[in-house]
Amino acid sequence: MIETLIVLAKIILALAWFLTLTLYLTWLERKESAVIQDRIGANRASILGLRVIGLFQPFADAIKMIFKEDFTPPFSKKILHNLAPFTSFFFVAVTIAVIPFGDKIEIGGRLINLQIIDTHVGLLLILALLSLGIYGILLSGWSSNNRYTIIGGLRGAAQMISYEIALGLSLVGLILVYPSLRLSEIVAYQGQHFWGWLPKWGIFLQPLGFLLFLFAALAETKRVPFDLPEGESEIIGFFTEYSGLKWGMFMMTDFMEVVIISCLITTLFFGGWQVPWLWADGFHFPWGTVWVLPRAVVVILQLLAFNLKVFFFCWFQILVRWTYPRFRYDQLMNFGWKLLIPLCFVNIMGTAIILSL
Repeated sequence: MIETLIVLAKIILALAWFLTLTLYLTWLERKESAVIQDRIGANRASILGLRVIGLFQPFADAIKMIFKEDFTPPFSKKILHNLAPFTSFFFVAVTIAVIPFGDKIEIGGRLINLQIIDTHVGLLLILALLSLGIYGILLSGWSSNNRYTIIGGLRGAAQMISYEIALGLSLVGLILVYPSLRLSEIVAYQGQHFWGWLPKWGIFLQPLGFLLFLFAALAETKRVPFDLPEGESEIIGFFTEYSGLKWGMFMMTDFMEVVIISCLITTLFFGGWQVPWLWADGFHFPWGTVWVLPRAVVVILQLLAFNLKVFFFCWFQILVRWTYPRFRYDQLMNFGWKLLIPLCFVNIMGTAIILSL
């Protein structure tokens, strides 16, 4: 019974963190784009006259989406049309279950892992769940019975399948270095140090793998410069025939993918919740100084480190989205098949040769 309550508490806390961050990414994108374009950005929503630089705007947007008319085209395949946004949303939402937020903590004599599910195939599970999001895009494009949405759905399927190959191959070198698919073990490996001072983070051991993963992951989010499935200046995308909350779920799914990609980059290449030179009892600096800290303070610092890393990569992805123009479709496919995938094989071979030597 207690174990079940612990799991339920972890699910509630993880989803609350995940959905709150996703909600506020909509505000961050509007503010960041405003700064880039020398505008003020969203700042009109207020409570009791307080605007607080627009921080209430996501709640106003959510209320508007909930109460906006939910129109379903009469010529669409209604069951599949209604199912598509929930399919995309669900498969991205459940990936948060295998993300490690921190080290194990002891409460009431019980060791609690700050991770909902610590499975030995965690990395493989995330890739599998993210790939299933293709069905939501295909269903939305096909069930809308609109030629432009079908084009968007086909573009999305081709893009995601193409870049998922590069996404998976970019991680093979990392798996060779950290011989595990369990995300908690990968983070634990990164807690070690070279020469007593340089952390064994994935970015240092797999710099090319990190760049390949980053480019493939940006394409997986279907955002500029990889937003060919939407292509607002061309076809208006696979969710043209959606409105209200169902349209909002597609939008939320995009931002949820941004958060998941940021969590994966943090976990696989930047030490996850690890802080350089911070051990279970405090800081052990390379020059011999030791700062002993209470266990609770160590846990808070680790959680804070994980969140700051995730926030940074969320900000970075939004920066990329508002900086670069969209690829042409042929450029998009050539970039994936003719550049990323060959470089993935080069990275795998190079890593294998170095490890064998």
